[in-house]
Amino acid sequence: MCVCVLFTGKDHLKAQRKRHTEEKCAHSRKYKPYRPRVCDKAQSLSADLKLQMRDDPGEKSSECAVCSKRFARGDDLVKHSRIHTGEKQHKCRVCEKAFRQSVHLKTYMRVHTGERPYRCSVCNMAFRYSGNLKVHMRVHTGEKPFECTVCGRRFAHSGDLNKHSRIHSGVKPHVCDVCHKQFAALSTLYGHLANHFGYKPYRCHDCDKAFCWKSDLKRHMRVHSGEKPYKCLLCDKSFSRSGQLEIHKRCVHTSRKPYYCPYCGRQFKLSSYLKKHVRVHTGAKPYSCSQCSSSFTRSDHLKVHILKSHGEGTWFTCDICWKKFASKWNLKRHLLHHDDVKPYVCSDC
Repeated sequence: MCVCVLFTGKDHLKAQRKRHTEEKCAHSRKYKPYRPRVCDKAQSLSADLKLQMRDDPGEKSSECAVCSKRFARGDDLVKHSRIHTGEKQHKCRVCEKAFRQSVHLKTYMRVHTGERPYRCSVCNMAFRYSGNLKVHMRVHTGEKPFECTVCGRRFAHSGDLNKHSRIHSGVKPHVCDVCHKQFAALSTLYGHLANHFGYKPYRCHDCDKAFCWKSDLKRHMRVHSGEKPYKCLLCDKSFSRSGQLEIHKRCVHTSRKPYYCPYCGRQFKLSSYLKKHVRVHTGAKPYSCSQCSSSFTRSDHLKVHILKSHGEGTWFTCDICWKKFASKWNLKRHLLHHDDVKPYVCSDC
């Protein structure tokens, strides 16, 4: 029986059998008439031979005069050479933007046409590029393929991992031109610059507080609505911000302390704890009083100083014993003593 094609009539099948020989079946992998010039490895199909020739260094006869990279086809070399020459012969008829290859221009034209051929099968959201759809699907799958090698935190986007890694490295490449303050993320610098120039277009309708970014206003609105969309799967606590949930899981449900002090080796669960601790070794006091020459290692110590020495600010007073505190958090922690609440449980005993 011929294994190549199915036929409607016996005559057609008989004619096809005559075309076959044991060595020369056009569909048989036993017959390999296509051979490269430099080796004895043969292929059944001419297309397979072309692929083999591309992978074989001996068959890559076209060499780039700049970087010596070799190519099997002359047109591949021509495309490659445009990387060195900067030539971009494929121009957009709408905005004159140019590209090295026609396929890149074809993809770019979707910016003008509005075409979005890649559609999410879950939420029906459409995208211009297949790569954007692939990244979007992580919203539904929860996939976070990019892991921090220091603290184990995972991210859906490589860019988010790069920004996060600066927490550990201390690199702050973005500098404010006004006050020369440095920032790890470009978005944080933009927000900082808006404070200099007073540009805050997003305003809360409940308290009139203004923000540089729409996303910041959205997070702020949860203060008024009480919404806490980020729920811990290990306990019943929920949070208004995703970062608060990550901190909660690390502090309460794990014993991992990924942040090391470079001076004494002491470990901390949060980078903010390490930052405060390092000042013990360096003696740095970044928080200075605007009314006198006093400076402090911590912002809450500065706040207490201003309240006690200069009488500015608001004390938080306990309704039971009338003890005063400089911060609401310290008052909240103090109230636990009155209620005899002990929320912190030792994981060892």
